Order: sequence, then C-alpha cells, then structure tokens
Amino acid sequence: MAVDAEIVFPVIEFHSSDLERGTEGWNRLCKRVREACETFGCFEVVYEKISKNVREDVFGLLKELFDVPVERKQKNTSPIPFHGWVGPCKEISLLYEGFGLGDASNYDSIKSFAQVIWPDGHPHFCDIMHTMTTQMEELNKLIWLMIIDSYELGNRSLDMNYKTLMRMMKYIPPQQGEYESGLFAHTDKPLSTLICEHQIPGLEIEVNDGQWIKLFNLSPSSFVFVVGDTLKAWSNGRLKAVTHRVMMNEGKDRYSMSAFAVPNENTIIKAPKELIDEQHPQLYKDFDFKDYLLFVYSDPKKRINSGQQIDAFAALSPPASN
Repeated sequence: MAVDAEIVFPVIEFHSSDLERGTEGWNRLCKRVREACETFGCFEVVYEKISKNVREDVFGLLKELFDVPVERKQKNTSPIPFHGWVGPCKEISLLYEGFGLGDASNYDSIKSFAQVIWPDGHPHFCDIMHTMTTQMEELNKLIWLMIIDSYELGNRSLDMNYKTLMRMMKYIPPQQGEYESGLFAHTDKPLSTLICEHQIPGLEIEVNDGQWIKLFNLSPSSFVFVVGDTLKAWSNGRLKAVTHRVMMNEGKDRYSMSAFAVPNENTIIKAPKELIDEQHPQLYKDFDFKDYLLFVYSDPKKRINSGQQIDAFAALSPPASN
C-alpha cells in the first residue's frame, strides 16, 4: 500500500468468496472499486488466484529476456507505439528499457516473439508468459464487470473488443544518492492497465496537482489497476484517468510488467446513455480509438500535457445532455 501522512491509497482484496456476481460481497467490492476509480483513478488489488510461483517464474524469465544481446533485442523493433523493443533513450529515460508484445494472450503471438529472441523459441517462456497474461486479462475483465455493476448497467458490457498489449520493463538504478525519472508523468491512452511489479518500488501517482505518493510495500499477490483516458471517456468523465510515473532511487534493477487493454481497430468509444443525464451532461464526443492514438502521437500534439490529451481531442464544448 502507499503511505502518506494524510492520504491512504485504496487497497481492495478480492477474496474468492466475494467474486460471485450479485452477492453481498460482490456488491461491496463493486462499490469500493467504483469509489477508488472515481477518486484516485487506480487502486491496489490483492488477487491470489494468480499464484506467487507463476509471478516469480515470470520475473525470473524477464531477467533472462533483458540479458540477451542487444543485437537480438533490435530484431524485435516495431513502428507501432509501445510495441517491440525500446532501449534507453532521452525521449523516455536513460534508465528505462522495455519490450511490447501485442495480442499477448494469444499463444502464437508469444511464440512468434520468443522465436525472434531465442534460437530455440524458449517454450518455457511461452508457457509461463501465456499463463500470466491470460490470468491478468481475466482479472481486468473482472474489474470491468464490477465497474459496470456499480453503475447498475445490468447486462451491458463495455461494448468493445480489445487485445492485451503486454509491456515488460526494466529500470536500472541511478547513481547513488540520485532520485531520477524512470518513466515520465503520463496518463495511459488505452482503456485500462494492470501493473505487476517485482520487489523494487518506483510507481508514483499524482493525487492532487503536483502532489505525488509512491506505492510501496505492495503484497506479493498485488496488482495496480489504472484507469486510462479511454475508460474515462467511456464513463462520461466519472472515472479518473490518473497521472503516474516511475521514479528510481533504489540500488537494484526494477522489473515490472503492464497489461494494457487496447481497443481493436475501428472501435468506437461511446458513453452508455445511462451515464448521461442533466446532472451528468455528455462530456466527450463518440470517437474511434485509432483516431485518438493518431492525435496523441502526431508531432504537434506530443507537446500537450498527457493528462489533457483526451480533453483536447474529444471534449464537447459545451457538454451535451439527452
């Protein structure tokens, strides 16, 4: 959990006995998840269904992945933002290195990735990564369902198809005594993100303008769920897209992985009519997610503060009511 003299970051335990839809335990969880997403835009979820052994195996394999020669890493580059390998650079951070694996819950995608990195295709890496990715995707869908039920949307869903982009990341420590950025402050552009880190803290969230808290002492069964810009727009602005960053000052390498829920091409982001009324006029136009990404990554728009990009692209002025 996060520690601050006045702010207590939400930690929500998902006990198996409370995960049956419609029960009192489920309804309590739905309420807490909604409150956390509206207030903080994220929360720590304790979820023991993903075993500690699988997590340890995954992070052991990540260390192995980042130890391969640069020549092999460079074979995994991609023109798509946040896909493929990105080495240390001034645009992101000299402390950061990452791999992006698209459609990561598809075993064939993992297999194709591994065959580029390892001559033998590393079957064990494929098996463990597939297990971890599919289980994280299940957890993400579970949280979405809680959000839907918290707004009493019945049998509705988010009405969109998506694929999981898995980013595997390594941060090296700065020089002794330094406190440096491992990843710049930003909001996530997809629907949502599940972050899983290994032992070394570094993730920070902005709780007020300019006030940051670091998340540390996360349990070995914890993940951090983060609301993205697209989910904020879908919720008609009720959910908060939290600004977050990674800051490094520890003396060890930090490994983490993030599962991004990325809408498929031609997916239209549209708030449910139940979330639009006189008290909550429509804040955002309906939009194609791909168009939003093109807006974000076109050069002039890169200079817009990350947390303001969704408003710059899709905000209605004035808001519209039904």
